Amino acid sequence: MGKSRKADRTPSSAVIYHTEIIADLLVLERAEHVRFFSRKLVRPGKLRTFNNRDFRELVLAAFYLGVAALLPVSWWAAICSRVSGLRLKRHIRKDFVRYAAATRAVLGNGIDAQRQFRALLYANHRRRLLLAAHLVGRRWSPDIQLEGLEGLQAALKRGHGAIIWCDQFTAQTIIGKRALYEAGIEAHQLSVSAHGISDSTFGLRFLNPPMVRVENRFLKSRIVFDRSDAYQVTGRIQKILGNNGVVLVTNTVHAGSTFTEVGIGESGWTHLASAPTNFAARGKAALFSMSTFETDPFRQYRAILSPELVPAPAGTPEPTTRAGGAKDMALQAEYILLKRDRLLEALKLYPEQMMIWSGADRFTERPENALPDEGGS
Repeated sequence: MGKSRKADRTPSSAVIYHTEIIADLLVLERAEHVRFFSRKLVRPGKLRTFNNRDFRELVLAAFYLGVAALLPVSWWAAICSRVSGLRLKRHIRKDFVRYAAATRAVLGNGIDAQRQFRALLYANHRRRLLLAAHLVGRRWSPDIQLEGLEGLQAALKRGHGAIIWCDQFTAQTIIGKRALYEAGIEAHQLSVSAHGISDSTFGLRFLNPPMVRVENRFLKSRIVFDRSDAYQVTGRIQKILGNNGVVLVTNTVHAGSTFTEVGIGESGWTHLASAPTNFAARGKAALFSMSTFETDPFRQYRAILSPELVPAPAGTPEPTTRAGGAKDMALQAEYILLKRDRLLEALKLYPEQMMIWSGADRFTERPENALPDEGGS
């Protein structure tokens, strides 16, 4: 019998991390715990040449480029709605059970999880068409309302820069940056090399660059995080903040070496990056939360900057587990709770546009300590 060509293919391998709890801090004024984790790379893994979604994403990208170039804006939402339902049964079979458990844990059992899940699929298709609309260069000017700009401008007058901590709603990636750019804010984005649609070799070369190019129109620079040179990235961010610059950080926990876990909503748990709180706690930079929503598909967007996140003067939290640098982490824990509060407010406004839901179980109780899939920053 002939040798199968498949046998010659080098199989992909997963990235392996060693994760451990480094602190579990009780914030006395809130009577809540914030748990800190370290995440060290053990094996980098091997990138797949293609992943299962690459061909579908390529076809959808070509399709939506045609829609954006040829059809009127008034048709766009209906087309996205129709296309989002084509693989509905498969999405429900593969993804719905976990999604329903996570969203009900946060928002309560009274929500219609299946209706919300279908709305998320619809929002994800609008996100694809949103990218296509920016790529084809047609004259299309949606109404983008930016709220909370005055607070950011007041913070910048102090001269120590600002960190804007962005949530992963479907419109944030492009419209959030565009809202700041059109308001005269020149921001620097902290990102990862795999940012975009796919983390395969094919995706990194062909699928992701168009999104990065569109986002870069609205940025002053993109700071790409590299685990092998985290010190240099940290130094660059500190220099930007020292020059009174603005740094955007997306809430993704995959890039850094530490992340946090905190309760959210009814009985849920969410994971928040620790890097923004670290910069805010170590320096004088102001910290803000940002969420961007689509209020009328392809016509109206709402970008919300929170009031500055400022921990109230309080006593020292009680460490219940080993805590390296406990004083600094205590302040970070207060920032984490403030950010969690803003995230929960945003989730209640437009839950169907949130791409990432952490889950109903604690990280340490999950199979193989799996974190949710994320789309980069």
